Amino acid sequence: MSTEARPERASVRLSARTIVLYAIGSLGTGGYATLPGLVLTYFLTDNLGVAALAAGLIVTAAKIWDVLIDPLIGAASDRQLARTGSRRGFMVTGALALPLFFALTFAVPPTWGPIAGAISVLLAFLATATAFSLFQVPYVALPAELTASYDERTRLLGWRVVVLTAAILLFGAGGPALRNAGSDPVMGYLLMGIASGIVIGIGMFIASRTAEAAAQRTSTPSTAAVSSTWRDQYMSGFRALGRSQPFRALLGTFVLQALATGTMLAGAQYVATWVLRSEDAVTFVFVALVGPALLATPGWTLIARRAGKERAFAFASIIFTAAAASLVVAVWTPGAWIYASVAVAGIAYAGLQSLPMAMLPDVISHDERTSGPGQAGTFTGIWTAGETVGFALGATAVSLTLAATGYVSTVAGATVEQPAAAITGIVVSFSILPAVLMAASLLTLRRYRLRRDDIEAGATSAA
Repeated sequence: MSTEARPERASVRLSARTIVLYAIGSLGTGGYATLPGLVLTYFLTDNLGVAALAAGLIVTAAKIWDVLIDPLIGAASDRQLARTGSRRGFMVTGALALPLFFALTFAVPPTWGPIAGAISVLLAFLATATAFSLFQVPYVALPAELTASYDERTRLLGWRVVVLTAAILLFGAGGPALRNAGSDPVMGYLLMGIASGIVIGIGMFIASRTAEAAAQRTSTPSTAAVSSTWRDQYMSGFRALGRSQPFRALLGTFVLQALATGTMLAGAQYVATWVLRSEDAVTFVFVALVGPALLATPGWTLIARRAGKERAFAFASIIFTAAAASLVVAVWTPGAWIYASVAVAGIAYAGLQSLPMAMLPDVISHDERTSGPGQAGTFTGIWTAGETVGFALGATAVSLTLAATGYVSTVAGATVEQPAAAITGIVVSFSILPAVLMAASLLTLRRYRLRRDDIEAGATSAA
């Protein structure tokens, strides 16, 4: 990268327009991450009659596909940047394709039977995942190219998480509300899929404009610096993982935390239905989680400015661990108090979302000083693949727990009673399991050694 471009990135204060456009992208990423994780397994087990273990395998298979394609998309995005000066092309393609495939995922009726229904959902969700990855991988790469400022990255990602948490509330509460709006669950799921897919696509399309701002602030890397074959493109991400110790530490932490939050997300609907005894209670669970997070995000930004991102990140992880562990009491005394523990987890969740995403551009900039520019997509391809693994295994862990504890699947309109062991399994997957995983993430976070001085010294020397 030219020395003329780097000082501008280091010194510029991001405009309100750039921050708003980038943050709106989380309307798409939040919707896609929340709604399938919340209702897809439940849609398969309690609407299509698919066995719990098979439902978990379907969700996992789609996520494995993500893991395979994300590194390729990341490297291909770097090639697009080198060739055109912008990453926007992939982002627009994903934004336009996702609404159709998202709607098709929830368009399968129970009359098709569990086998045909499961196959149809799998194919539609594979296509949805592909469209989303085309947007998500270059989207996550943009902060490293928008500014080299340690604090501006925290500011940018902080506002993104404000929109993200609002999106989680919108889709986590609004999606099930649309599903339950009428008496026909089949039409309810279809309405939810169509409306949610359109909103997700609009958010993604608007955010793609940010790629133009990034292109104006960074020089175009030489195509010689970007892998030229598909095999090289795929392996470039793993070479980045091998050479960057901060990336390994941060990614390991993020994957464990995605797994922890993924288990809670996949288990929330089951907790609402079988512990709180109301399918609609999932709306209140999400209000309890997201409401405090909306208020807490500016606070985490302030803590990160004063104490450093890594210390703030550790503090948020500890709070989340304690809040999740407390939910195990619901095995013996379920009740409305659950919302209070979820609210504490929501305060921590705001930090768990904004802080690692603000640390990733620091890692990319640190690598640029030794390995050259133009590889942000390579890093984010591996990053999003790791996030996908975490959330996929979270849904799998819940489905395995349900299968092991005797959960009874059913079809729409039928009534069953769950055994006590299955209720215990639901609570454990919503409390102890995420708490243990979050505690384990603190061990990998200890290995992250980049500090503010490292980033600011690098920006100064580049200038």
